[in-house]
Amino acid sequence: MRIHFIAIGGAAMHNLAMAVAGKQGYVVTGSDDEIFDPALTHLRDAGLLPEETGWHPERITPDIDAIILGMHAREDNPELVKARELGLKIYSFPEYLYKQTKDKIRIVVGGSHGKTTTTSMILYVLNRLGIEADYMVGAQIEGFERMVRLSDTAKYAVFEGDEYLTSPLDLRSKFLWYHPHIAILTGIAWDHINVFPTFPEYVDTFRRFVQTISDTFIYYEGDENLRMLAAAAPKGVTCVPYCEYTGDVVMQVFGKHNMQNLQAAMLACHSIGVKPEDFYREIASFTGASNRLEKICETATSVAYKDFAHSPSKLKATVNAVRERYADKKLIAAMELHTFSSLMADFLPQYKGCMAQADKAFVYFNPKVIEHKRLTPITSDEVRAAFGTANLEVFTESESLQTAIRNEVSASNGQNIALLMMSSGTFDGIDAKAFATELLCDR
Repeated sequence: MRIHFIAIGGAAMHNLAMAVAGKQGYVVTGSDDEIFDPALTHLRDAGLLPEETGWHPERITPDIDAIILGMHAREDNPELVKARELGLKIYSFPEYLYKQTKDKIRIVVGGSHGKTTTTSMILYVLNRLGIEADYMVGAQIEGFERMVRLSDTAKYAVFEGDEYLTSPLDLRSKFLWYHPHIAILTGIAWDHINVFPTFPEYVDTFRRFVQTISDTFIYYEGDENLRMLAAAAPKGVTCVPYCEYTGDVVMQVFGKHNMQNLQAAMLACHSIGVKPEDFYREIASFTGASNRLEKICETATSVAYKDFAHSPSKLKATVNAVRERYADKKLIAAMELHTFSSLMADFLPQYKGCMAQADKAFVYFNPKVIEHKRLTPITSDEVRAAFGTANLEVFTESESLQTAIRNEVSASNGQNIALLMMSSGTFDGIDAKAFATELLCDR
């Protein structure tokens, strides 16, 4: 089988490409107009890095068995146009995952927040218990080489279910492809305003997801929208509500949201035969998924974390978790507005109060990113007003942000500080681990 990936450099796409390339009898090629680390290094090490960047329609030939189309590509992509002209079979990323696992028992984790961590918890425990599973997860997990696995032997498949668009040719949510036997929804908090202009439209895509479940629906009982969706679940589907874990097993992860994630993961594992006591025993050593409240530096008195948080619900949960864990420390929190939704003026009010628990809060955005995304410009004053707290400063230059954080740390002589760096980007070039180490650990 010859498989060609259009936009192979994406986080999920390059991991899927490596997973497919590892299957016997498959030959994988790919293309992209830009590829950055870690995808660049991963693809190079796997022998899958394109010889040159860019789109090459002349390489799209009739002997290609399937095209896998990434969301980064546009509908007028030259290679996609050529593939359609030739009548080649074109799959989206989630469509191909379903095709490869349609005979397996599928567990899908969705929700506006916590889905990566919850998926990681399930996979971590299954791996510790020797239960084989195929998977797709949006972060690196301890004990796992890649973020995607496809096999001919696993009985189960565990997917992180994203509500974002499937592909340029399919404007439905990705998770609508997976048709889970067992599904988790962690909560619904409006996101992706560029795709779902109103909250009711956003809720509706989750309603449609619930209608695809065939066996068990596990949902956070504290979310009124999830309670509503559970009440309308398909006939024959068992609905299982959950709240946060309150047992006496000492965990490496912390925060109310992670205790909720943990309980959801336990119920999913239990639904395929894992005993709760076995789950809790193994999850006790789980330290988290990469970039999800990941500890990056610690001294005798101070600590630093990085997190992927960017939407309002994720941001608030993360800040509050660190505040609760380190109530005696000065909490310095920095976040970057980087996604489409976060950079839209109409969405900014959703951030009101999200960083109120920080002693000092910094928000960063790059006007050039707004221009690149073809969005209406926003101002620092608009951002400050939207967040609505006096403890917050807004920056549009990375160097100025770094200086402000350094000054805040120096004011306490680097002592008794909890530093939290949150972004789905890099604050335009900040290596969070190196930066935190410089500020706290190298003093």
